[in-house]
Amino acid sequence: MAASPLPAVVAFARVAHHASFTRAADELGVSASALSQTVRTLEAQLGVRLLHRTTRRVALSEHGARFLEQVKPGLAQIEAAFLDLDTVRDRPAGRLRITLPRVVADQLVMPWLPSFLARYPQIEVELCVDPALVDVVAEGFDAGIRLGECLARDMIAVPLGPMQRQVICAAPDYFRRHPPPQTPADLVDHDCIVHRMSNGRRMAWEFTRDGRDFEVEVSGTLVFNDSGLTHAAALAGLGLAQGFESVVAADVAAGRLLRVLDDWQQPFAGFYLYYPAREHLAPKLRVFIDHLRAANATAESPPR
Repeated sequence: MAASPLPAVVAFARVAHHASFTRAADELGVSASALSQTVRTLEAQLGVRLLHRTTRRVALSEHGARFLEQVKPGLAQIEAAFLDLDTVRDRPAGRLRITLPRVVADQLVMPWLPSFLARYPQIEVELCVDPALVDVVAEGFDAGIRLGECLARDMIAVPLGPMQRQVICAAPDYFRRHPPPQTPADLVDHDCIVHRMSNGRRMAWEFTRDGRDFEVEVSGTLVFNDSGLTHAAALAGLGLAQGFESVVAADVAAGRLLRVLDDWQQPFAGFYLYYPAREHLAPKLRVFIDHLRAANATAESPPR
């Protein structure tokens, strides 16, 4: 048998249906001679004559009729599968798996999820919160959201949300016990809340001054691998914390946290939604990207 006999079987079935090589060739968009050769090759592979041919007519042989009867259900099922794809190809539906860090889930996705689900009720959204960069192909995700600097070059990356900025802050009670640092070098004398990354390393704090980026290794009595715990510890006056400006904005505005070293921390490119291929982008992912980009491009507050 040929590696892929299906086209030849389809050709034979159409000839049998029309009882004519000419009419079947017109339907399939090939020449009658090419179609005849395809059927002859199939007959040679099967070792039987499927069609009797004369100058005036084409008719099924006994083996041909038996073979056609057996392949008809399969051909009908294949045709139905193609028709089904035609009906759903452009319809946003199915399960959409996204990997993302907590800050993105809280600020860029969850506020807009109700309106997305209301608009696309046939999409099932699965959000997997993970601080580590995830291989979306290997882990079976449709897409991921991470900072642009982390992404592989072969990923398609779509900017999502505004510029980001890291800030350093602590509770007023902490500063009653410790003088505010004036430069990053002063952090050596402070109790900093350290973040443990998924690879086991401690995260250094990043700074920019006069166009130069540099890092400072910090230390303290607390080490967490969750930004929510870091935020809570800072509010409790347990140390200095570095986090996203947007996360601490409400606490800073209310006076629960005070910012320091602002002149040493500059905005940077924010988060990107990434996926592995541009061709045949699934409708469910396309509408998810469009919805989030439109929602996060507005200056309005998310609906409550």
